[in-house]
Amino acid sequence: MPTESTFLLAGLFLLLAAAGWAMGRFGERDEEDAPPPLNIDYLKGLNFLLNEQTDQALEHFLHMVRVDDKTIETHFALGSLFRRRGEVDRAIRIHQNIIARPDLGAEQRDQALYSLAKDYLAAGLLDRAEDLFSKLAQGSRYQVQALEKLCGIYEQEREWEKAIDAGQRLEVLGGRSLALQIAHYYCELAETAASAKDYAAAREYVKKAQAGRPRTMRGALTRAHIARDTDDNKTALKLYHRIIDENTYLIAETLPEIVSIYERENATAELERALKTLLAKYPERSSLVAYTAIVNDLGGIPVIDDCVEQYMLDEPTLGEFVDMQKLTMGEEATHDTALAKVRGALSKLASTTPRYQCQECGFSSQRLLWQCPSCRNWETQRPAARVQFDTVLQHSITNR
Repeated sequence: MPTESTFLLAGLFLLLAAAGWAMGRFGERDEEDAPPPLNIDYLKGLNFLLNEQTDQALEHFLHMVRVDDKTIETHFALGSLFRRRGEVDRAIRIHQNIIARPDLGAEQRDQALYSLAKDYLAAGLLDRAEDLFSKLAQGSRYQVQALEKLCGIYEQEREWEKAIDAGQRLEVLGGRSLALQIAHYYCELAETAASAKDYAAAREYVKKAQAGRPRTMRGALTRAHIARDTDDNKTALKLYHRIIDENTYLIAETLPEIVSIYERENATAELERALKTLLAKYPERSSLVAYTAIVNDLGGIPVIDDCVEQYMLDEPTLGEFVDMQKLTMGEEATHDTALAKVRGALSKLASTTPRYQCQECGFSSQRLLWQCPSCRNWETQRPAARVQFDTVLQHSITNR
């Protein structure tokens, strides 16, 4: 059965045939220089298409239609069609054929180079794409688009210094702020330096990340991690507490670190007081503390255990499986054992379901990703606030 691209190619053939007939019928041309009628050639091309011989049709088309001022846009349209259909090798051949024309104008050459660069990018040939986009970024009318593509390539290749340079040039030419994006590039460099234990360089990169507006909370979190790794627990705790106070969604990342430091210093009573102060100020964060404790198996701290118990009592979906009120009515030992079992089950469930979701495109993941792999936006993921019961509940309903 003919594919969509077959029908589109056929449409192009018919369109060009009609255009050729109209030019021959109404156009002014010298009889001696007039080309022979194209009708037979178009019928031959259509025959290839109807027999699903797309390769032969393409070859016939390229040989039949010269790349000149009247047909070049048709070639561009055909190349774009093949790229969208995933037939990138054909798109590359078409755009290379255009570039090979010796009398091609400067604007059309830039258009062909930009199209070919997008072909290479679609084919995963990043080095070739980078080379062409770099040339186009040096003053062509595709300068802004080329810099945008270069940022994407450097992100994939994790060449953060180049990404910073391209992003800063794009800010100047595009007239828009990329402060958040560039801040993340610096954070990537900071994390790389920190992993190599070059903490001086890591701090400098964080400082640059925090210099722009809007500021990314990732910079503050990276500073806190550097302080933790250099045994500066006082600074680390100060930064972690500030992050929780300023930004709710990072509780999932900071609370386990806070608990770990306080436990290492045998200062859980101080932790208890700090968390009580936080929850008195922001009582709505109790469920986030509870969810984080369940996911990370944080226990043994009364204020956190109370949050978890209240969370389980308030969770309506949990009532589909367990009578929580009945569980909590027994003796203290029985009560604690029952809650521990439910909590353990919730922890296992949470470990098998996505913990973060992108607010832009809905992409889900088990860990925090600063750049969404799907929509490529920065700092758009947010943690789940509750254990996801959908899969278990659906399984239960199906088996009833």
